[in-house]
Amino acid sequence: MRQLLLPLLVFACVTLHAQTVYQPAQQAAPLSKWQTTTWEAKWLVHPTASARQYGVYHFRKSFSLPQKPGRFIVHVSADNRYRLFLNGKPVAMGPARSDPQHWNYETIDLGPFLTAGSNTLAAQVWHMGESAPVSQMSYQLGFVMQGDGDGEKLVTTNASWKVLHNKAYSPVVNDNAKLKTYIVVGDGDRVDAGTYPWGWEQPAFDDTAWPAAKPAWFSAKPRGLGSDGNWALVPRTIPQMASAPVQLATVRRAEGVTVPADFLTGKATVVVPAKTKATILFDQKTLTNAYPELTVSAGKGASMTLTYAESLVDAKGQKGNRDEIEGKQIKGFDDEYVADGGQQRTFRPLWFRTYRYLQLTIQTADEPLTINRLQGDYTAYPFEQKARFTVPDSSLTKVWNVGWRTAQLCAGETYFDCPYYEQLQYVGDTRIQSLISLYVTGDDRLMRKALLEYDNSRLAEGLTQSRYPSADQQVIPTFSLFWVCMVHDFWMHRRDDAFVSARLDGIEQVLNWHENRLDRITGLNGDLTWWNFVDWAWPWNPADNIGGVPAGAHVGGSSILTLQQAYTYLRAADLFAHYGQNQKAEHYRELSRRLNKAVMERCWSPARGLVADAPDKKQFSQHANILAILTNAIPAAQQRELLAKVMRPTPADSLRPATYYFKFYLFQALKKTGMGDEFIPQLQPWHKMIANGLTTFAEQPEPTRSDCHAWSASPVYEFLSTVCGINPAEPGFRSVNITPYLGTLPSVDGSLPHPAGTIAVHFEKGPNNTLKGEVTLPPNVPGMLRWQGRTLPLKPGKQTVNL
Repeated sequence: MRQLLLPLLVFACVTLHAQTVYQPAQQAAPLSKWQTTTWEAKWLVHPTASARQYGVYHFRKSFSLPQKPGRFIVHVSADNRYRLFLNGKPVAMGPARSDPQHWNYETIDLGPFLTAGSNTLAAQVWHMGESAPVSQMSYQLGFVMQGDGDGEKLVTTNASWKVLHNKAYSPVVNDNAKLKTYIVVGDGDRVDAGTYPWGWEQPAFDDTAWPAAKPAWFSAKPRGLGSDGNWALVPRTIPQMASAPVQLATVRRAEGVTVPADFLTGKATVVVPAKTKATILFDQKTLTNAYPELTVSAGKGASMTLTYAESLVDAKGQKGNRDEIEGKQIKGFDDEYVADGGQQRTFRPLWFRTYRYLQLTIQTADEPLTINRLQGDYTAYPFEQKARFTVPDSSLTKVWNVGWRTAQLCAGETYFDCPYYEQLQYVGDTRIQSLISLYVTGDDRLMRKALLEYDNSRLAEGLTQSRYPSADQQVIPTFSLFWVCMVHDFWMHRRDDAFVSARLDGIEQVLNWHENRLDRITGLNGDLTWWNFVDWAWPWNPADNIGGVPAGAHVGGSSILTLQQAYTYLRAADLFAHYGQNQKAEHYRELSRRLNKAVMERCWSPARGLVADAPDKKQFSQHANILAILTNAIPAAQQRELLAKVMRPTPADSLRPATYYFKFYLFQALKKTGMGDEFIPQLQPWHKMIANGLTTFAEQPEPTRSDCHAWSASPVYEFLSTVCGINPAEPGFRSVNITPYLGTLPSVDGSLPHPAGTIAVHFEKGPNNTLKGEVTLPPNVPGMLRWQGRTLPLKPGKQTVNL
């Protein structure tokens, strides 16, 4: 995979003009004054347009400086979003997505972009109204900027700013009815270039006819101040998104027009004759997240539709091999653009698009249209790959590369379950994504943000929401439990007692909700409300309008849900004990033991040698038995035998198999039972996806909706955690447990970032179950190497090992 994440972030020009790449303003450390003081800045709106309906707006402020300043700090935010320009150059975009009671603002230093004399700030701000994605929470249209000190106050938002309602924009509906699936990423963009104010962000643009912006009656204020809700401002805690140009790889077919071979490299143009309909299908070769940029000249009145898709489909709606296009067509998300006849006009949507295939459909009017170029501006959270995994088996290298691409595309200002269909941050996905982030990059900022956002999503009854930020409330009690496990994961990998201990009250609320719903007679879960999703192994049930739910989830008696509670209680007990709440810790340990006992008494089938999904013993799944192992409901001496049976069931076992998501917990069971050598053979479904032309890993086995789903990237984590065997031995990663499982591999090289440095291993298998190699640990971080029942203490630094 070509590396697209840059050490220094850059932005492509982010409005409708010729594409240029700039370095953004650097995020400055937020100053405490504006975190504790009501801002002097006013939120700005348009004087006549509705602040709650769809609209795109441009705000401008020109000012003069006697000399170029060394630094010029401003704090800026908007609802829904903004792109900020200074003297025609894009310098920031945001705000980082969250909710109105934790509304992010960016603190940036504009000093490098200012000049002595005249300067112009310009912001593109949009409020999508009913066209907004579900992940976008909102109050109303607004734009705000606070100059940090006396020298910067001349740009503080007030009535001296000007504003224009850009009516060139209108929404393109891309909804469930159109695409016949659950898609909630918001509407596309239609832009009529004939009414677009070209050059609006440039200093020389004439804005004398623009009206003055209208200050809202309330001032901006940090969270915790004031008498009204509005936006409770908090400083952004994550960096700006990465950006880099990406070219489409090839033209797969063209109708009505000839595409020169050098078009994709920018050395040639495409000319579409007048009164012609043309269609060009481009292939990116790999899935990407990018802002497409289409630059055209002339062709007044020509209409263009850009259609984006992860894959093509046949007449039956099936995807098949993703590389094949014969007999297939594109069906996907659309944007539209109407040319005004000008030169070098660039269409770029307000939000990024996810695509492997991009189809451009053109209908010209009375004059020919010249397509100057079409490319993308890649965007994602700026993760930097620091981990390394090298093995002799090239097929595993492919799994690593495709998995890491999957994880990258599923991370932006929040984690995404999938970038094409939802862009929502779900706990079930985020737990797996966070571990990948920690192991591959060492960057924990997005994980911290996610943990806080779930905590902030809590309902009065105690549960967190299943996905957040989200304008559409959804509650999955099993995901609330996995949020608790996420806090435990963070605690094991990072030293931050203040952050973790602040989550304990929320954890207790989640646990109390589940404990209060236990059946006092059976000891299993009782009647549970909300959506008790476990895995897509259970198909969608149209009658109940719900899927992924095992037997006994709603009426009570599910061994799976009961065991997941036991699994979570054990991790919560560790946290409470660590922070001195020993009575609560012992309560949860005892409760876990009681739940295990109830499951074994009521759901264990001696005849089958398996845990059933419910006391009636009619249905069996891998899930119940995996959790029985992870919770020690099954005695330790029997766990390996049970796990072997679960992985290789006979037809008589009729076990419902775990899909890609829940295999993460199967992999945990392999490590727990010392069967990690079975991990690599379990990767056949991932090899099959690659053979089927996928360049990211899918949501579920075919037929799948999403071709890129975060939870399916779990092998990336396991290559380091299972094959290389690197895991924290105690909270905060203060020491290391290294238990490698090479399976049939003769050797492995791996490394991962640790808060104190780098952990690196090189292992080679020898005759008679011997292991030799090298291990490097960071300063002050000891460890233990375990291999085939033997142990070897490890000290900080580089050392040779031989077992």
